[in-house]
Amino acid sequence: MIFETIANTGHEEVVFCHNKDAGLKAIIAIHNTVLGPSLGGLRMWPYKTEQDAVNDVLRLSRGMTYKNAVAGLNLGGGKAVIIGDPSKDKSEALFRAFGRFVNSLNGRYITAEDVGIDVNDMEYVFRETEYVTGVHQVHGGSGDPSPFTAFGTLQGLMAALQFKHGNEDVGKYSYAVQGCGHVGSEFIKLLREQGAKVFVTDINKDAVQRCVDELGCEAVGLDEIYDVDADVYSPCALGGTLNEQTIDRIKAKIVCGAANNQLATDAIGDELARRGVIYAPDYAVNAGGVMNVSLEIDGYNRERAMRMMRTIYYNVGRIFEISARDNIPTYKAADRMAEERISAIGKIRLPHMGNGAPRFQGRMRGQ
Repeated sequence: MIFETIANTGHEEVVFCHNKDAGLKAIIAIHNTVLGPSLGGLRMWPYKTEQDAVNDVLRLSRGMTYKNAVAGLNLGGGKAVIIGDPSKDKSEALFRAFGRFVNSLNGRYITAEDVGIDVNDMEYVFRETEYVTGVHQVHGGSGDPSPFTAFGTLQGLMAALQFKHGNEDVGKYSYAVQGCGHVGSEFIKLLREQGAKVFVTDINKDAVQRCVDELGCEAVGLDEIYDVDADVYSPCALGGTLNEQTIDRIKAKIVCGAANNQLATDAIGDELARRGVIYAPDYAVNAGGVMNVSLEIDGYNRERAMRMMRTIYYNVGRIFEISARDNIPTYKAADRMAEERISAIGKIRLPHMGNGAPRFQGRMRGQ
């Protein structure tokens, strides 16, 4: 049924990667390369079944096509997953074997960090292929993308405030932030720097306490975050937190955060629009990380990266314009914006076949 499945999802290529000696079971999914080579992170997860892994990589790679398109990048969408427990199944051999499979695609897929993967794992992948982003700064890479994702989220928030209230005064409003991890804590820091009132929660109690002690936030319980009387609800952890159980509890008139897949279903997005809640589509808002690592392809420059983050403000604003123009929810407007760009470029470009030559400038490789 795999061909029927990828026909329905629009994927160009799905690669199953196996190396018995290294214990590697991985899947690389290339969704669309009309805009350029596919870029998307590598996720390591102990999937219960192989079908679960297939479903996840197909869903995530399609999402990257839309994220990269809306972000204005000359990149398509791809993703990879390794079936395994990141707490006990990692090894140098595993990641180097994966890197060889990436290299065999000749540049059609460029990998990066995702759930269960860190910069040390990517060091091993980088030994076998140039087609890696998010490598350490010592190699000429961009390093941790979290600050850029957070700064981009702030740009999306400012666009939402401008659309809803006619101003960008972040400090004037209150925020219920769900998630104090790498990205969440950086976003919270930016909010507090502008004097905003911030309520925080996270499964990691130490992370919450740091936000209270160091940033002056107010802690609330994991389930209580939905009941906070805040102007903005900012999901920055798990996806699907906007669902049938929570939507009636959220008092905020703006939803803007860094988490992926915030809407449990499309129907939730429709209902938010019906209620007049401004939803800033997640993949447009949290594109700062992929924007940042994408710059490694032509030679990384931090100043250029920070300037690039500002385009998220205009992209999210454009989504709001399309939503109003076509009288559709913002999540549909974001998809429409991506599809229109892919269609337009698709009339002058064929899918990217890989150029066989590394484009990464200023990168230094070493063993």
